[in-house]
Amino acid sequence: MSSGSHPGLPFGPHFMRSLLLAAALASSLAGIGCAEHHSYRVYDPYYTDYHVWNNDEVVYYHRWADENHRDRNRDFKSLRPEEQKDYWTWRHNHGDHDRDHDRH
Repeated sequence: MSSGSHPGLPFGPHFMRSLLLAAALASSLAGIGCAEHHSYRVYDPYYTDYHVWNNDEVVYYHRWADENHRDRNRDFKSLRPEEQKDYWTWRHNHGDHDRDHDRH
């Protein structure tokens, strides 16, 4: 028996450390993948309705940003209120309103 193995364990402590490290990396990578699919509701005070901010809404936001010469990578929540109003006005004139927002 080698000095690095434990009785009753088929593999040594180095194997166990490697296995734990691999599990930790896998779980952190899984978390990164899930972040891409996160969605939340955003209230539009100008049209008094809610929109689900998900990947579909991001497509509209990028289109608006491109058409209006804005930074498409800037987070919507960091826009000034007048820029948010511009977006919501544009948004209500584009797209499938029955599918993309939620009246409450």
